[in-house]
Amino acid sequence: MTITPDLLQTMAAKIASQPLSESVVAAMRQDYPGIHFTYCLEDDIPNHEPLLSFDHFNLYLVDGRQHCLCLTHNYDNATGIVIAEVIPD
Repeated sequence: MTITPDLLQTMAAKIASQPLSESVVAAMRQDYPGIHFTYCLEDDIPNHEPLLSFDHFNLYLVDGRQHCLCLTHNYDNATGIVIAEVIPD
């Protein structure tokens, strides 16, 4: 499955429609087979700008084509998504 801007917006709407948890991430994995999802805290991703930003989470694209994963803004190279939970101060 190819990650596109429209697909990422659809995913974001699903994520935003409920409290963020491991079960939400598990449901995303089930709904979008072939796309790797990672769930972490926003603090775990220093010095990177999210592709999409929301009140309680940010989304990043992951390029997993090589043997080392890296964040990307290039949809053509994206193989996965990081859902980073934002904890208010």
